[in-house]
Amino acid sequence: MKKILLISCFLLIAVKGFSQQFSLYNTGTLFDSFENPSQRAFIPDTSKKYAFNFLIPNFNGNFYFTGNAQSTVLSRAFSSKYDNSALQIGSGSLNHINANASVYALMFKMFASLDGDEELGVFVETKSEGRGAFTDESIALLNGPSGFPANIYDNVLNNHFYNQIYNSIGFTYREKISSQVAVGFKFGLLMGVDYAKLDTYESHISFDRLSDAATVTLRGKYSYSKGPGNFDKTSFFPTLRSPGAQITVGASYKTDDGITFQGNLKDLGFIHWYKNSVVNDFDNTTTIEGLSSAKRERNIYGGVYSLFKAGYSHSSFTTYTDGRFELSATKSFYVNDDNTLKYIPTLIASKEVFYNGFAGGMVNRFQFKSINASLTASYDNLNLFNLGLQLMYKPNNMEVFIGSDRLLNTVAFAGSTGNSASYNSGSYTGADIYLGFAIKFGPVIEHPLNANTIPTGEKGFIGRLWNRLFKAY
Repeated sequence: MKKILLISCFLLIAVKGFSQQFSLYNTGTLFDSFENPSQRAFIPDTSKKYAFNFLIPNFNGNFYFTGNAQSTVLSRAFSSKYDNSALQIGSGSLNHINANASVYALMFKMFASLDGDEELGVFVETKSEGRGAFTDESIALLNGPSGFPANIYDNVLNNHFYNQIYNSIGFTYREKISSQVAVGFKFGLLMGVDYAKLDTYESHISFDRLSDAATVTLRGKYSYSKGPGNFDKTSFFPTLRSPGAQITVGASYKTDDGITFQGNLKDLGFIHWYKNSVVNDFDNTTTIEGLSSAKRERNIYGGVYSLFKAGYSHSSFTTYTDGRFELSATKSFYVNDDNTLKYIPTLIASKEVFYNGFAGGMVNRFQFKSINASLTASYDNLNLFNLGLQLMYKPNNMEVFIGSDRLLNTVAFAGSTGNSASYNSGSYTGADIYLGFAIKFGPVIEHPLNANTIPTGEKGFIGRLWNRLFKAY
């Protein structure tokens, strides 16, 4: 049980804010070209024709949470004790948590046509999205009734969370339709793996200290669905049990001054969860015993979970994925006389489509030959300031990178094994890490004047349509 509470919070509950990944913007990596589909992955006369991650996962995982319960949760996870000193009992104060993960198991892209810079790709990705809020009292209850000075409380267990996990298999297309404009899109067929959502609208708890018990009443809605298996490797096998679709579209424009503006509508989609999913509008009461016993956490979890499930019915339902709209601007500068050191700043603004989360960031990337280093600063609607660091080795036909957009908090969390006072770094607790790898292979993409063989081909469909509409040649 030592880390069950922590893991449950990170994977099943999350926040009003949201996760963003800024540092790989405008790096020209294979990952960047899939996440921002108008971004190119190939440079003619330099790159080889095919790019592949060779089934080495490109991974991005992060979580963070804010509120009074930070020391409580982390001290329980790492020290097997509760530090409830910061909790405010009776006020219903909320703690916000966000947990997300993305794994590209397969990324393959090819340069399809020199005239139009067409790029085609396929991918296999697994994503987990979570957000929610829970009260101080919900955490304090796991340590028994001693932290509650009164015997009766109303609406202090009004918690909200959702988490959904899904696979995505699809393709991407990018084309440069003029000397200044490039467009791209990514389409994915979704396969739902797991979904859970809880909204508690009213709650009541009454302690019977002589019997070491409490009566709990909850009213709200609970929805749940899962794939085959018991959340093991079988659950992640491709299946159309809970199908869906998702699309990302993007465009970029390069001005005469060399500034590139880019806009993306990302991850806009839905999942239709199968007919045997659980949907329950609950309004139930239960008595939880043994609140001070060694099994109190298990007793509380089992009692509360029984309220969610009692009287449930089977039904299908549809959910949407966490879509975002992003805008960015970037320009490159040489900072030394021999043009070997380049500075590439990027400004980014990101807004969720269906939620109120937004964030802004600035990526400061320095490139010396094949070595890249980036320092990222970002700020979001939870008033959280983040600093990130990325290291990348990127010669013409290879890329390997590692980084974190929440570096200071990640380091602090990695060392969170002693005094609970060391767990908090600034106003929130969190961690973030991403890494990736890809190689380009095949023949070098060559312009006709430089080519050993004369390539053929013409502009793609979008480019031909652009020419007809705007008479661009």
